[in-house]
Amino acid sequence: MDLGFLLHSLIPSLNSVYLLVGFFTYLAVAGSIVPAKLVPGVLLPDATRLHYRCNGLVSLLLLVGLLGISASTGFISPTAIADRGLELLSTTFIFSFLVSLILYFAGYKSKSKGSSLKPHISGNFIDDWWFGIQLNPQFAGIDLKFFFVRAGMMGWLLINLSVIAKSIEDDTLDKPMILYQLFCALYILDYFVHEEYMTSTWDIIAERLGFMLVFGDLVWIPFTFSIQGWWLLKNKVELTTAAVVANIFVFLIGYMVFRGANKQKHDFKKNPKAPIWGKPPKVIGGKLLASGYWGVARHCNYLGDLMVALSFSLPCGISSPVPYFYPIYLLILLIWRERRDEARCAEKYKEIWAQYSKLVPWRILPYVY
Repeated sequence: MDLGFLLHSLIPSLNSVYLLVGFFTYLAVAGSIVPAKLVPGVLLPDATRLHYRCNGLVSLLLLVGLLGISASTGFISPTAIADRGLELLSTTFIFSFLVSLILYFAGYKSKSKGSSLKPHISGNFIDDWWFGIQLNPQFAGIDLKFFFVRAGMMGWLLINLSVIAKSIEDDTLDKPMILYQLFCALYILDYFVHEEYMTSTWDIIAERLGFMLVFGDLVWIPFTFSIQGWWLLKNKVELTTAAVVANIFVFLIGYMVFRGANKQKHDFKKNPKAPIWGKPPKVIGGKLLASGYWGVARHCNYLGDLMVALSFSLPCGISSPVPYFYPIYLLILLIWRERRDEARCAEKYKEIWAQYSKLVPWRILPYVY
């Protein structure tokens, strides 16, 4: 691919704008009218709490069904996304940039005193634009932070479905592509089955909404997490039965740790006395869970996430580092995030965190880190 072709492919078109606007419009409408479980968020410093409409799974399945019908009737091509990958990438990037500027100026002018919309202004434009000014900005009654992360996860699946349609069209569908697609689909569907767990994650409860999260949700998640699929479209990989079994094993163990740890944390926040692995939970200072996975490592969910990420790349073999961009990036990100978490928790919980760290000395991987 020469530079001229690459640059031309990155130029947004009206079709890419239509696809993006249509996608966001559907999410806004479906999120508002599709029956949902109303999940209360964490208690905010001003003693208020948001409530989240968790209907992502039904909205996603309905969207895939509608797209399937549209493709079968010729209304839309199943390879529309795969055929416009780069221009959709640039279109989404521009959208993210503009939205983050709007969020900055809207937050800067806000006079709200509530925890969700109270402006946090450092005076440094780059810092405020990057990390955001408001905790939970809304538009037309829609919580934008929750909306964008849902859009990113759904967008990832839609890209993958279009890529596999392209693979079928090109007659290149093979075992590695099926394995990669299966793992991603299971992971994404599981995310929406347990969507309410997202309401207690650090991004939702503590991070302000700025370019970092907007770009991360709308661009980074769907377009970089799908690199393996794009790579497999152009590269042939032969996998032995042993390699397939090992790959499945890595995915299942990673998923078990990732989902199990997050479920334990979520259940503990809802009911601090709920049994963990069949036993009463061990709690430090009445606040920190030190049982189950959280008694093994202080950020054990990150270990599961890393194993799942690795399983997405293993179907690509080891001939190129390109498909391993995601797990390598995630390793760097999670170590950086773990350091931020440690600093914040040490400041928030003080002696309680020191006791927890002494009891559970391992950060992510027991006996290694």
